[in-house]
Amino acid sequence: MIEQEIEIRTSEGNMGTFVCHPEEGGPFPVVFFLMDAPGKREELHDMARRIATTGYYVILPNLYYRTTDHFELDFETGSNRDEMFTLMSGIGNRMVVRDTEAMIEFVEAQRSADEQRVACVGYCMSGPFALSVAAAYPERIRAAASIYGVRLVVDTSDSPHLGFNQTDAEIYIACAEFDDYVPLEMVHQVSAELENSTATGRVELYPGVHHGFAFPRRGDIYDKEAAERHWERIHALFDRNLK
Repeated sequence: MIEQEIEIRTSEGNMGTFVCHPEEGGPFPVVFFLMDAPGKREELHDMARRIATTGYYVILPNLYYRTTDHFELDFETGSNRDEMFTLMSGIGNRMVVRDTEAMIEFVEAQRSADEQRVACVGYCMSGPFALSVAAAYPERIRAAASIYGVRLVVDTSDSPHLGFNQTDAEIYIACAEFDDYVPLEMVHQVSAELENSTATGRVELYPGVHHGFAFPRRGDIYDKEAAERHWERIHALFDRNLK
Protein backbone atom coordinates (compact mmCIF):
# COMPACT_ATOMS: atom_id res chain seq x y z
CA MET A 1 0.00 0.00 0.00
CA ILE A 2 1.24 3.47 -0.92
CA GLU A 3 0.43 6.15 1.65
CA GLN A 4 1.17 9.87 1.61
CA GLU A 5 0.37 12.97 3.61
CA ILE A 6 0.23 15.81 1.10
CA GLU A 7 -1.16 19.31 0.67
CA ILE A 8 -3.63 20.08 -2.09
CA ARG A 9 -3.70 23.73 -3.09
CA THR A 10 -7.24 25.13 -3.24
CA SER A 11 -8.46 28.64 -3.99
CA GLU A 12 -8.56 29.24 -0.23
CA GLY A 13 -5.39 27.64 1.10
CA ASN A 14 -3.48 24.40 1.48
CA MET A 15 -5.64 21.41 2.35
CA GLY A 16 -3.79 18.68 4.22
CA THR A 17 -4.77 15.32 2.72
CA PHE A 18 -4.17 11.63 3.35
CA VAL A 19 -3.80 9.62 0.14
CA CYS A 20 -3.56 5.84 -0.16
CA HIS A 21 -3.75 3.30 -2.98
CA PRO A 22 -2.34 -0.14 -3.91
CA GLU A 23 1.24 -0.43 -5.13
CA GLU A 24 0.42 -2.32 -8.34
CA GLY A 25 -2.32 -2.54 -10.93
CA GLY A 26 -3.23 1.11 -11.46
CA PRO A 27 -4.50 3.48 -12.51
CA PHE A 28 -7.21 3.07 -9.90
CA PRO A 29 -10.71 4.54 -9.65
CA VAL A 30 -10.81 7.45 -7.22
CA VAL A 31 -12.77 7.75 -3.98
CA PHE A 32 -13.11 11.08 -2.18
CA PHE A 33 -13.50 10.16 1.51
CA LEU A 34 -15.01 13.13 3.37
CA MET A 35 -14.43 13.26 7.11
CA ASP A 36 -16.98 13.52 9.90
CA ALA A 37 -17.07 16.39 12.41
CA PRO A 38 -14.49 14.97 14.88
CA GLY A 39 -11.78 15.54 12.29
CA LYS A 40 -9.26 13.79 10.08
CA ARG A 41 -7.68 11.12 12.28
CA GLU A 42 -6.15 7.65 12.27
CA GLU A 43 -9.52 5.95 12.62
CA LEU A 44 -10.54 7.47 9.28
CA HIS A 45 -7.14 6.66 7.76
CA ASP A 46 -7.82 3.00 8.58
CA MET A 47 -11.22 3.20 6.89
CA ALA A 48 -9.62 4.81 3.83
CA ARG A 49 -7.09 1.97 3.73
CA ARG A 50 -9.90 -0.58 3.83
CA ILE A 51 -11.36 0.95 0.67
CA ALA A 52 -7.98 1.38 -1.03
CA THR A 53 -6.88 -2.24 -0.57
CA THR A 54 -9.72 -3.38 -2.83
CA GLY A 55 -8.32 -1.34 -5.73
CA TYR A 56 -9.06 2.35 -5.21
CA TYR A 57 -7.16 5.62 -5.02
CA VAL A 58 -8.53 7.21 -1.84
CA ILE A 59 -8.27 10.86 -0.89
CA LEU A 60 -9.12 11.98 2.67
CA PRO A 61 -8.81 15.75 3.12
CA ASN A 62 -8.86 17.91 6.24
CA LEU A 63 -11.97 19.94 5.51
CA TYR A 64 -11.16 22.32 8.39
CA TYR A 65 -7.99 23.52 6.64
CA ARG A 66 -9.26 27.09 6.31
CA THR A 67 -9.09 27.40 10.10
CA THR A 68 -6.63 24.80 11.37
CA ASP A 69 -4.01 22.38 10.04
CA HIS A 70 -5.27 19.67 12.38
CA PHE A 71 -8.22 19.01 14.63
CA GLU A 72 -9.16 15.82 16.39
CA LEU A 73 -11.93 15.53 18.95
CA ASP A 74 -10.85 14.24 22.34
CA PHE A 75 -13.44 11.48 22.67
CA GLU A 76 -12.39 10.58 26.21
CA THR A 77 -12.88 13.99 27.81
CA GLY A 78 -14.87 15.93 25.20
CA SER A 79 -12.82 18.96 26.25
CA ASN A 80 -12.67 20.40 22.72
CA ARG A 81 -16.25 19.62 21.68
CA ASP A 82 -17.17 23.31 21.50
CA GLU A 83 -14.25 23.86 19.12
CA MET A 84 -15.54 21.03 16.96
CA PHE A 85 -18.97 22.61 16.65
CA THR A 86 -17.39 25.96 15.81
CA LEU A 87 -15.29 24.36 13.07
CA MET A 88 -18.27 22.39 11.81
CA SER A 89 -20.39 25.52 11.51
CA GLY A 90 -17.66 27.19 9.47
CA ILE A 91 -17.96 24.95 6.41
CA GLY A 92 -20.82 23.97 4.14
CA ASN A 93 -21.88 22.28 0.94
CA ARG A 94 -20.70 25.02 -1.43
CA MET A 95 -17.26 25.22 0.19
CA VAL A 96 -16.67 21.49 -0.14
CA VAL A 97 -17.84 21.62 -3.76
CA ARG A 98 -15.09 24.19 -4.36
CA ASP A 99 -12.57 21.99 -2.54
CA THR A 100 -13.57 19.10 -4.78
CA GLU A 101 -12.52 21.05 -7.85
CA ALA A 102 -8.99 21.16 -6.42
CA MET A 103 -9.11 17.43 -5.64
CA ILE A 104 -10.17 16.65 -9.20
CA GLU A 105 -7.32 18.75 -10.56
CA PHE A 106 -4.94 16.88 -8.25
CA VAL A 107 -5.98 13.40 -9.36
CA GLU A 108 -5.80 14.44 -13.01
CA ALA A 109 -2.04 14.77 -12.53
CA GLN A 110 -1.57 11.42 -10.74
CA ARG A 111 -0.50 8.44 -12.84
CA SER A 112 -1.97 5.99 -10.33
CA ALA A 113 -5.42 7.63 -10.40
CA ASP A 114 -8.15 7.31 -13.02
CA GLU A 115 -9.83 10.72 -12.78
CA GLN A 116 -12.70 9.63 -15.05
CA ARG A 117 -13.98 7.08 -12.51
CA VAL A 118 -14.75 8.88 -9.26
CA ALA A 119 -16.99 8.27 -6.24
CA CYS A 120 -17.42 10.05 -2.93
CA VAL A 121 -18.52 9.04 0.55
CA GLY A 122 -19.24 11.22 3.55
CA TYR A 123 -20.04 10.47 7.18
CA CYS A 124 -22.15 12.59 9.55
CA MET A 125 -21.29 16.22 8.75
CA SER A 126 -20.03 15.20 5.31
CA GLY A 127 -22.99 13.10 4.21
CA PRO A 128 -24.63 16.14 2.60
CA PHE A 129 -21.26 17.20 1.20
CA ALA A 130 -20.94 13.92 -0.72
CA LEU A 131 -24.41 14.33 -2.20
CA SER A 132 -23.72 17.97 -3.13
CA VAL A 133 -20.45 17.02 -4.82
CA ALA A 134 -22.28 14.40 -6.89
CA ALA A 135 -24.73 17.03 -8.11
CA ALA A 136 -22.02 19.59 -8.82
CA TYR A 137 -19.84 17.25 -10.91
CA PRO A 138 -22.22 14.89 -12.76
CA GLU A 139 -19.63 14.31 -15.48
CA ARG A 140 -17.15 12.96 -12.89
CA ILE A 141 -18.95 11.44 -9.92
CA ARG A 142 -20.42 8.02 -10.66
CA ALA A 143 -21.44 7.05 -7.12
CA ALA A 144 -22.05 8.89 -3.85
CA ALA A 145 -22.76 7.59 -0.35
CA SER A 146 -24.00 9.41 2.72
CA ILE A 147 -23.57 7.46 5.96
CA TYR A 148 -25.79 8.85 8.73
CA GLY A 149 -25.41 12.22 7.04
CA VAL A 150 -27.05 15.24 8.64
CA ARG A 151 -29.06 18.10 7.09
CA LEU A 152 -30.21 16.01 4.14
CA VAL A 153 -33.44 17.94 3.60
CA VAL A 154 -33.33 21.53 4.84
CA ASP A 155 -34.87 24.84 3.85
CA THR A 156 -31.84 26.29 2.10
CA SER A 157 -30.94 26.82 -1.54
CA ASP A 158 -28.11 24.30 -1.28
CA SER A 159 -30.00 21.51 0.47
CA PRO A 160 -28.60 18.20 -0.81
CA HIS A 161 -31.96 16.84 -1.91
CA LEU A 162 -32.28 19.64 -4.46
CA GLY A 163 -29.39 18.12 -6.41
CA PHE A 164 -30.96 14.70 -6.96
CA ASN A 165 -32.21 15.72 -10.40
CA GLN A 166 -28.77 17.03 -11.35
CA THR A 167 -26.63 13.96 -10.76
CA ASP A 168 -25.91 10.88 -12.85
CA ALA A 169 -24.36 9.11 -9.87
CA GLU A 170 -25.90 6.17 -8.08
CA ILE A 171 -26.88 7.41 -4.62
CA TYR A 172 -26.78 5.42 -1.38
CA ILE A 173 -28.01 6.96 1.87
CA ALA A 174 -27.64 5.01 5.11
CA CYS A 175 -29.52 6.24 8.19
CA ALA A 176 -29.57 5.10 11.80
CA GLU A 177 -32.90 4.38 13.47
CA PHE A 178 -31.86 6.35 16.54
CA ASP A 179 -30.24 9.61 15.51
CA ASP A 180 -30.54 12.89 17.41
CA TYR A 181 -29.25 14.74 14.36
CA VAL A 182 -31.43 13.05 11.72
CA PRO A 183 -34.98 12.40 12.95
CA LEU A 184 -37.02 9.70 11.24
CA GLU A 185 -39.14 12.41 9.66
CA MET A 186 -36.08 13.60 7.72
CA VAL A 187 -35.26 10.01 6.73
CA HIS A 188 -38.76 9.66 5.25
CA GLN A 189 -38.44 13.06 3.56
CA VAL A 190 -35.14 12.31 1.85
CA SER A 191 -36.38 8.87 0.82
CA ALA A 192 -39.43 10.44 -0.85
CA GLU A 193 -37.31 13.11 -2.53
CA LEU A 194 -34.91 10.51 -3.93
CA GLU A 195 -37.72 8.25 -5.12
CA ASN A 196 -39.44 11.16 -6.89
CA SER A 197 -36.25 12.37 -8.58
CA THR A 198 -34.42 11.25 -11.70
CA ALA A 199 -31.55 9.90 -9.61
CA THR A 200 -30.79 6.22 -9.18
CA GLY A 201 -30.35 4.96 -5.65
CA ARG A 202 -31.93 4.21 -2.33
CA VAL A 203 -32.22 5.13 1.32
CA GLU A 204 -31.63 2.35 3.84
CA LEU A 205 -32.64 2.58 7.48
CA TYR A 206 -30.43 0.58 9.84
CA PRO A 207 -32.69 -0.64 12.66
CA GLY A 208 -31.64 -0.62 16.28
CA VAL A 209 -28.46 1.43 15.84
CA HIS A 210 -27.35 4.96 16.68
CA HIS A 211 -25.59 7.78 14.86
CA GLY A 212 -21.93 6.83 14.52
CA PHE A 213 -22.49 3.06 14.39
CA ALA A 214 -19.78 2.47 11.75
CA PHE A 215 -16.86 3.84 13.77
CA PRO A 216 -15.03 1.12 15.77
CA ARG A 217 -13.74 3.58 18.38
CA ARG A 218 -17.18 4.83 19.38
CA GLY A 219 -17.53 2.35 22.23
CA ASP A 220 -21.13 1.35 22.91
CA ILE A 221 -22.36 3.18 19.79
CA TYR A 222 -20.33 1.00 17.43
CA ASP A 223 -22.38 -1.86 16.02
CA LYS A 224 -20.23 -4.45 14.26
CA GLU A 225 -23.06 -6.09 12.31
CA ALA A 226 -24.38 -2.77 11.01
CA ALA A 227 -20.87 -1.50 10.32
CA GLU A 228 -20.07 -4.55 8.20
CA ARG A 229 -23.37 -4.16 6.36
CA HIS A 230 -22.43 -0.58 5.52
CA TRP A 231 -19.08 -1.78 4.19
CA GLU A 232 -20.83 -4.36 2.02
CA ARG A 233 -23.10 -1.65 0.61
CA ILE A 234 -20.24 0.78 -0.06
CA HIS A 235 -17.98 -1.76 -1.76
CA ALA A 236 -20.84 -2.99 -3.94
CA LEU A 237 -21.80 0.59 -4.83
CA PHE A 238 -18.25 1.49 -5.85
CA ASP A 239 -17.63 -1.77 -7.71
CA ARG A 240 -20.86 -1.46 -9.70
CA ASN A 241 -20.12 2.04 -10.84
CA LEU A 242 -16.34 2.29 -11.00
CA LYS A 243 -15.07 -1.12 -12.06
